[in-house]
Amino acid sequence: MNPLGKVAIVTGASSGVGAETAVQLAELGASVVINYANTLAGAEETLRRVEAAGAKGVICQADVSDEAQCRHLVETAVAEFGGVDILVNNAGTTTYVPHKELNNLSDEIWERTLGTNLMGPFYMTRAVVPELIKRGGGEVVMTSSVAGLTSNGSSMAYCCSKAALNSMTRNLAKALGEHNIRVNAICPGLIDGRWAAEGWGEAWEDIKVLVEGQTPLSVIATPADVAQSLLSVITGTDVMTGQIITLDGGFTIN
Repeated sequence: MNPLGKVAIVTGASSGVGAETAVQLAELGASVVINYANTLAGAEETLRRVEAAGAKGVICQADVSDEAQCRHLVETAVAEFGGVDILVNNAGTTTYVPHKELNNLSDEIWERTLGTNLMGPFYMTRAVVPELIKRGGGEVVMTSSVAGLTSNGSSMAYCCSKAALNSMTRNLAKALGEHNIRVNAICPGLIDGRWAAEGWGEAWEDIKVLVEGQTPLSVIATPADVAQSLLSVITGTDVMTGQIITLDGGFTIN
């Protein structure tokens, strides 16, 4: 799909991968709905960058784990721009819990992680499908994780949420293909950004060095790299759907 003149919703767009994706879509001529859950200042900065790229943007607060708020987000896109062509399900959350510490993986952590990382993309996709059908089809892209392909991640709940998201991507692709709606996922490895740095805290620099040393390309992706990969799926062939694409510098082939 050529994003020029299209309308995109990007969830979790106040920072990191979501912000970079919104800006890259804007640079290609799309109007962008910038979603945030908590950080208005970050969303305002993303909007400034979108407008600086010469595109139209609008900010919409919504917690994607709440279906009513997801529907409001889609309704905002339709009210502001007349429809939707692209959905980037990027919003995510995690809590750092070592996998062996089963007793520290509370019900609240499970519910919050699955609510945002799994149910959120489902609610958003279900809400946007009628609008995509009106446009003759569209693109849905998930920001997943290699944590969904391996047993390595910030918590067992996070790994499970992303594994389920990968499965849901394939199921949605099968279910929605007849409407010319393509559904794919990008699975980044460790991302060199604020989210991971804050999560790992003082161990962050050591983690980066460790992962880079175990990666064939000796590099970890930046948020801009992941956004470029998401854009490559959106702007690439319209024949591709149901694909789970790894972006980790080769880390998982070792």
